Amino acid sequence: MIDQSPAIILLAPFLLAILLALLGIKREWLCFPLVIAGLAISVAASVVTLMRVIDEGTIQYFFGGWEPPFGINLRVDGLNALVALAVSTVSLLTAIYSKRAVPAETSDKVSQFYTLYLLSVTGLLGIVLTGDAFNLYVLIEISALTSYALIGMGSRRATLAAYKYLIMGTIGASFYLLGVGYLYIKTGSLNMYDIQEQIVANNLHGSPSIFVAFVVIMVGVWIKMAFFPLHSWLPNSYTYGPSTTSALLGPLVTKVMIYVMIRMILTVFSPEFAFDQLDWSNIIVWMSVIAILAASISALAQASLQKILSFLIIAEVGYMVGGVWLADEMGMIGSIYHIIADAFMTLCVFLFAGIIFTKTGRRDISAMGGLFTKMPLTMVGFLVGAFSLIGIPPTAGFFSKWYLIQGGISSGHYEYVAALLISSLINAVIFFRIIEIAYFGTKPAEGHGHHHNEEHKDGPKEASFSMLFPLLITAALLLGIGLYNQEIVAIITNFVSQFKIGAIIL
Repeated sequence: MIDQSPAIILLAPFLLAILLALLGIKREWLCFPLVIAGLAISVAASVVTLMRVIDEGTIQYFFGGWEPPFGINLRVDGLNALVALAVSTVSLLTAIYSKRAVPAETSDKVSQFYTLYLLSVTGLLGIVLTGDAFNLYVLIEISALTSYALIGMGSRRATLAAYKYLIMGTIGASFYLLGVGYLYIKTGSLNMYDIQEQIVANNLHGSPSIFVAFVVIMVGVWIKMAFFPLHSWLPNSYTYGPSTTSALLGPLVTKVMIYVMIRMILTVFSPEFAFDQLDWSNIIVWMSVIAILAASISALAQASLQKILSFLIIAEVGYMVGGVWLADEMGMIGSIYHIIADAFMTLCVFLFAGIIFTKTGRRDISAMGGLFTKMPLTMVGFLVGAFSLIGIPPTAGFFSKWYLIQGGISSGHYEYVAALLISSLINAVIFFRIIEIAYFGTKPAEGHGHHHNEEHKDGPKEASFSMLFPLLITAALLLGIGLYNQEIVAIITNFVSQFKIGAIIL
C-alpha cells in the first residue's frame, strides 16, 4: 500500500467524486462525509509520500507497469511532494469549512458542488504529480472546467466572472498546449524528463522551435497564474463565487501554476537555457516589481474584503515569479517556500472572509465593526493570517519573505527587495485598517446574511465549530510552518541544489 501512495493521492478524491455523482443527488447527507473521507485519505497519502521522498529520494509510479516514454507516470521529488501535501491539506480544511457554507450558498446544488469540488482537487493534484507534459494539459483543463462551474454557482455577477475566467483560461491553456506540441515535434516525447534528455542529447537548446515552445508555455502559465497584467480574470472570480470556491481556488490555483512554471524551467528546459541563454531574467524581475506594486496599490483602494484579498494574491504571484527569475538559488528556494506559506495564509484570510460573509451577508470591510467582541476566536485566526501576509515573525510569511529578500540581495536586484518591503508596508496599512474597524468600529448594520433571522438583532456571533476549526488549524499551521522553516527549507534546498542556480547565501 505504501508503494501505491502517489497514486492514492489522486485516486481517493477522483473515485469519491464518481461515487458522489452516482449517489449524492438522492442521498445528499452522504456528500460531506464522503468528501472529508476522500480528502483525508489524500492528505495521509501525501504525508506518506513526502516521508518516502525524504528517505528514498525521487520516487516514480508507473500506471499499468508501462515505463516512460511509452507509459504514464507520476514522478515525485522534494518539490512536488511538498506542494501536493499543501494542496491536499488546503482542500481538506476548506471542505470542513464548507459543511455550513455550501448548503447556505448553493442549497439546491450540494451534490453537484461537491462532485465538482473533488474533481477540481483531483486536477490540481494531478498537475502537481504528473511527469507527462500532455497529461499536465489534460489535468489543467479538468481543474479549470470544474473551477468555472464552481465559480458560476455564486451570486449573479459570478456567472459573468466565470465566463471571463473561461475565456482567459482557455487562451492560457491553448498557449501551453501549443508549446507542448512544439516540444513533441522536436523531441518525439511527452514525458518531461525524456524531453529534457532529448533536448540535451540532440543539442536543441538553440532550436527556434524550442525557443517558441518556451515562450508560449511561459505566456500560458502566466495567464493561468494571473501574473500582472494578465490578471483581469481573477478579482471578480474570487469575489463573487461561493465562499468555499474562493477558499479553495484562491490559495491553490495560482500557486499550482507557479509550480508548473518552476517545473518547466528546471525539469524540461533547464535553468541554463531559461536564465543564461535567453537572458530574460532582468526584464521579468522588473515585470514582477511592477506586478507587486500595482496589485498592492489596487488592493489598498478596495472596500470589499474579497477584492482586497484577490489583489493581494496577484501581488503574491509577483513575489514568486520574481523570486524564480532572480536566477539565484536562494530566490528559487524562497519562491518554493512561499508557495507553501502563501497557500495557507491565503486560505486563512479567505476562510475569515467567508465566515464574515456568511454571518453578515456583506463583503465590505465596514461590516466588520465590533467583531473583536462578538467573534474573538475568529478574529484571532484572522490576525495570524494577516500578520503572515504582512511578514511579521514567527509566521510563515516572515520567513518566506526573508528568503526572497536574501535572493534579491544575492542577485543584486535591489528593486525587487524594495518592492517586497513596500508591499509589506501596504499590507500592514490594509490589515491594520481592518483591525481598527473590527476593534473600535460600531456594530455592523443589517445585511442579508444566511443567518439573518438568528443573529442580526444582536449582531453576528462567533462562528460555528465547522467554520472556526479549519480557520484556527490554518492559523496554527502558519505558525508551525514558520517555526519549522529550516526543516522545510532543507527539503527544498536538497531539491534545488542539484540545478546549481546562481550563488547562495545562508
